Amino acid sequence: MPETFHVVPENLHNALVEAAYQHRGFTAGESAAAARFCAEAARHGIRTHNAIKALHLDHLFGSGARGCVPGAQIDVRPGRFPAAQVWNANRKLGQATAYAAMDAAMKLADHYGIGMISVDNAFHYLWGGGYVMDAAKKGYIAYTNCTAALAEVVPFGGKFPTLGTNPHSWGFPTTAAIGYPIVIDWATSVVAMGRVQQLAREGKPLPPLAAVDEHGLPTADPTRAKYLLPFGAHKGYGLSLINELIAAFIGGSLPTLRNRWNGETAEKHTCCFFFQVYHPEAMNAGAFAAGRDQAENVKAVIRDVLGHGNEQCLLPGQVEAEAAARCAQNGGLLFSAAEIKAFNEIAAECGQPQWNLADFKVAV
Repeated sequence: MPETFHVVPENLHNALVEAAYQHRGFTAGESAAAARFCAEAARHGIRTHNAIKALHLDHLFGSGARGCVPGAQIDVRPGRFPAAQVWNANRKLGQATAYAAMDAAMKLADHYGIGMISVDNAFHYLWGGGYVMDAAKKGYIAYTNCTAALAEVVPFGGKFPTLGTNPHSWGFPTTAAIGYPIVIDWATSVVAMGRVQQLAREGKPLPPLAAVDEHGLPTADPTRAKYLLPFGAHKGYGLSLINELIAAFIGGSLPTLRNRWNGETAEKHTCCFFFQVYHPEAMNAGAFAAGRDQAENVKAVIRDVLGHGNEQCLLPGQVEAEAAARCAQNGGLLFSAAEIKAFNEIAAECGQPQWNLADFKVAV
């Protein structure tokens, strides 16, 4: 039976999210960036990284601990490479930092054809796909990865979690070709911990071989899941390791100490971000077959991939685009009854009015 969703006006959602962040000491600008991000996650059906997850993460590891500093200022480090910048985020809110970094990378790409921003001392930015999608809608090819808030993934063949869920996110400017940007965005575990939390809220099981319990035994019960497993065995392990190595070159420290502020004081405990943006013009070899230009060639390649009997295949980003279209059709953001209950807990925390489920129409 399809799940029932209720339509929440975006301005109502954003007002509550901004109030919640400002209640925790964040500036108006940081809170607006957080609300913008959470609305985009909800709009595109990313229920594992909506405002509920964002504020829960901030409570556990951010302003509620020592991982995030409201009002922190970003330091841009001096360097000799004009198309690359290195930032010290000073534990600024991850969403505000990530939007600023992607904007800076796009400006560099406008000038140099490519832009790269490496961010040290960061707090987790949540859904990387949202940032590359934004850049792709503006005409750029974009990539980002980060180290996750905690090491909670067991390496292939191991028994103790020493890796984060460590996502990779790519965005491609394909709106002219197919109506939406292709966004390839995945955690390197079978599921993200946000998905475990969502399934626990909804009373649904985990997929097979996604997690283990405290004894290291596989479990499909999200309430018993202690650690996660990499997808694709050694392949997901290798992709997760990439993030840890990039972070190590930037300035990240030991994965097992990340966001564990009661541990070794000589080590750092923060995340790292990495952003790259490419201007499509900088990649254009000008020798496309059959007289096509670059845009026509991209469209032709996608058409060929989805041909030959593959017409029913989905493209990455299609599900998100369909979710956004459904939100637009209903005139708001879509949430389950369980999620609205969680929003009322947030409202109680920051002294905002409760939401009445009956006030929200059921989505079609």
